[in-house]
Amino acid sequence: MRSSSKLTFFLLITIWVFSKTCKGRVFTFKMHHRFSDSFKNWSGLTRNWPEKGSFEYYAALAHRDQMLRGRRLSDADASLAFSDGNSTFRISSLGFLHYTTVELGTPGVKFMVALDTGSDLFWVPCDCSRCAPTHGASYASLDFELSIYNPRESSTSKKVTCNNDMCAQRNRCLGTFSSCPYIVSYVSAQTSTSGILVKDVLHLTTEDGGREFVEAYVTFGCGQVQSGSFLDIAAPNGLFGLGMEKISVPSVLSREGLIADSFSMCFGHDGIGRISFGDKGSPDQEETPFNIDPAHPTYNVTVTQARVGTMLIDVEFTALFDSGTSFTYMVDPAYSRVSEKFHSLARDKWRPPDPRIPFEYCYDMSPDANASLVPSMSLTMKGGRHFTVYDPIIVISTQNEIVYCLAIVKSTELNIIGRKHCLFMCL
Repeated sequence: MRSSSKLTFFLLITIWVFSKTCKGRVFTFKMHHRFSDSFKNWSGLTRNWPEKGSFEYYAALAHRDQMLRGRRLSDADASLAFSDGNSTFRISSLGFLHYTTVELGTPGVKFMVALDTGSDLFWVPCDCSRCAPTHGASYASLDFELSIYNPRESSTSKKVTCNNDMCAQRNRCLGTFSSCPYIVSYVSAQTSTSGILVKDVLHLTTEDGGREFVEAYVTFGCGQVQSGSFLDIAAPNGLFGLGMEKISVPSVLSREGLIADSFSMCFGHDGIGRISFGDKGSPDQEETPFNIDPAHPTYNVTVTQARVGTMLIDVEFTALFDSGTSFTYMVDPAYSRVSEKFHSLARDKWRPPDPRIPFEYCYDMSPDANASLVPSMSLTMKGGRHFTVYDPIIVISTQNEIVYCLAIVKSTELNIIGRKHCLFMCL
């Protein structure tokens, strides 16, 4: 997913987590992976919950990547958060994404939306003719009632017409002042959302001292028709695009002068993380420039070198950071050179590929396993800055064995650094 506006900020590559040294207005909230223990305890969901670390767990994550990977792809001083707090949730039955709660309209209606740096449009189910169900066994244990947005029930809702500069589908308009239609396609799984654009208030609150509520008008999708994985209850309550195009919420908030033209998103090993809008970084953070294609801007960076163990590999490629993709995907020759070097340094017994999972290099974990024996990995970014890959492997456990795999999948399309390897990293 995308977003444009004037881009003068950098992608911040750091091992900083939850730092309080950042300057500028910040929207912030915690993030919990849908399979995390914290959310499992919170939600009480156990039905169809894959055992963490099992073949089924990682197979499900990889399957979702294949489903969604085909997507087309101001300086202020106060900090801000979503009005409902800063928590997000990762739920096994809802599409393997990070979620957060947002409040829209007047009176406010709350939605549990998925977060995605690979897309631009923020949309919620609205005036549905074909949407995912909002009730059923999958939601029985959720302490959250999924909502449907109704623009007629919000006193602050505004129509976005076809002459609005946010309207990208003017060729589908019935007239200059008719409602602007939208359609976003997620090609690989025939997944899409379509409807009309509307404008309404997003409820925020300041965090620097006194609590002051802020209502920011944002343009978003009234999602009337969903298809593909969205009907299989991936993101059933909407998707929060964090891309670079002008319609994305970070871009809108920046143009309105509410935040700096930047944000950070950090993840921890336990699946809990944080996203901060308007975060301009701190002096100790390293940075690398984006590769900006004006026609299709994305969070794309250049990797100039990889290190596996103590061995340096001169291999240059560009990659997209995408929080909506579970693993890292590489095309050749980068994939072969990195994975084969890892294999040459691995000390445990290699296992033949398992058709249930997409990883080529997996090993039996020895009884006296020591994490320090697993080859380390880092990437050198354009500009010479280094990004340490803190956890290059995934561990798969069954009743009879423990296996670890290099968590990189061979791709024929593009290089993606997914959520697994975005750990302890800020955008």
